[in-house]
Amino acid sequence: MSLDPITLQVLSGALRAICDEMGAALIRSAHSANIKERRDCSTALFDAAGELVMQAEHIPVHLGSMPAAVAAILAREQLPGQAWILNDPFAGGTHLPDVTLISPLFASPQADAELIGFAASRAHHADIGGPTAAGMPARSRTLAEEGVVIPPTVADEETLRDLAEQMRAPSERLADFRAQRAANRLAEARIAALVARQGLELVREGMATVLEHAERRARAALAALPDGRWSAEDSLEAEDGSLIPLRLTAALKAGRLRLDFAGSADQVQGNLNCPLPVTRSAALFAVRALTDPDAPPSAGAARAVEILVPEGSVLNARAGAAVAAGNVETSSRVADLVIEALGEAVDGPAQGQGTMNNLTLAADGFTYYETIGGGQGACHDSDGADAVHVAMSNTLNTPVEALEQAIPVRVRELSVRRDSGGRGAHRGGDGVIREIEALATMRFTLITERRGSRPRGRHGGGDGAAGVNRLNGEPLPAKAEGTLSAGDILRIETPGGGGYGDISRRLDG
Repeated sequence: MSLDPITLQVLSGALRAICDEMGAALIRSAHSANIKERRDCSTALFDAAGELVMQAEHIPVHLGSMPAAVAAILAREQLPGQAWILNDPFAGGTHLPDVTLISPLFASPQADAELIGFAASRAHHADIGGPTAAGMPARSRTLAEEGVVIPPTVADEETLRDLAEQMRAPSERLADFRAQRAANRLAEARIAALVARQGLELVREGMATVLEHAERRARAALAALPDGRWSAEDSLEAEDGSLIPLRLTAALKAGRLRLDFAGSADQVQGNLNCPLPVTRSAALFAVRALTDPDAPPSAGAARAVEILVPEGSVLNARAGAAVAAGNVETSSRVADLVIEALGEAVDGPAQGQGTMNNLTLAADGFTYYETIGGGQGACHDSDGADAVHVAMSNTLNTPVEALEQAIPVRVRELSVRRDSGGRGAHRGGDGVIREIEALATMRFTLITERRGSRPRGRHGGGDGAAGVNRLNGEPLPAKAEGTLSAGDILRIETPGGGGYGDISRRLDG
């Protein structure tokens, strides 16, 4: 069967609408601020072979790595009404707070019904057990130190309850698990209704055609670029302030792109290590953003890109390595590398803030996690955006009212960090100032980047300002943890984006 363009558009729209509705159900049903306020969650649909067919435009680092989660349960027996849960970064996950729930999709609830595909929801939970609240320690050495590791497991009600009891604020954890389950069940109902309307064969053909269409568009976009070979280098900031080098060589020939990360550092003792799916996710996001951001967000586009990452490196860590910061900070730097290298072929933007500025606050009775926006890099025809989540994060800031209601803190300042963007013909976006006063004793952790280095400008544009972390006015390192007493003030100033072009070309001065 060959689908005409109108039928393809109708089916593609129906699949995207299901993903969007899943996300809305998850956000509205969740209890934790990180999901219901910041929307740190993602939803997607897969075909029966485990290929990503459609996704909601949620969190890039979640979605590009989610195919590994479906692959982890693909060979197991699938039953109507069943669901799987996992977070193991080396068996389909990213880092432990990101918990994925996967449900097989069938044409009908009968036991002999044919498998159509899978619905998946992934959410960053405010706690995942273990020694450090929120599962985001600044100085973990092994995966076991970061929280409860969930291998692919059938997610019945008893399992969800047992898992929640191993975590802080178990009633909130269970409510968020159930919100994910509700999102997946909605997908089951919507897919069954779509099959009843359009027929099983047409829905399957539609999924296959969406993948093929995305592949054709990706290859066409790459083929329109000049053949060439470009390289980029950057670094991460280790706990002790030393630099962890990352390298990339991008080679483009006849519409085929190879991204080779050879020369990047070996995996480290800290938690900046990445599982391979996270590195792939960041690289593919950057390619899509630079070439054809409006293409269907499916796995078909990835077929045109070859990604080579040395095993045992910080970008392809071996099982058991600590990875809490790899998913959030190292992924951001991978995107920076690809944008810098491939940007030579497409006149890409200056660097954005290059960090998610991870903050956790916790005590008996509550855990809280957020990422904080910063400056976007300027590009050839516009200034960078101020105070936004950049690259691999697509979340929102927690509203002041919601934060102060949820935990015992006072937000003393939430503002744009003026003049932190790089100067240029087009200015880099400004960062954010988040200043919080503790009203009770609590623990905090900070996992941040771009404190010792600045986001780079492009084509003569100035660099963005580096970020700054302070406790009671005294500087803190990029990775820090400790205790806040009542009256202590934690201040986070996030990086600005790089500028683009020489300042002399700016029309308004």
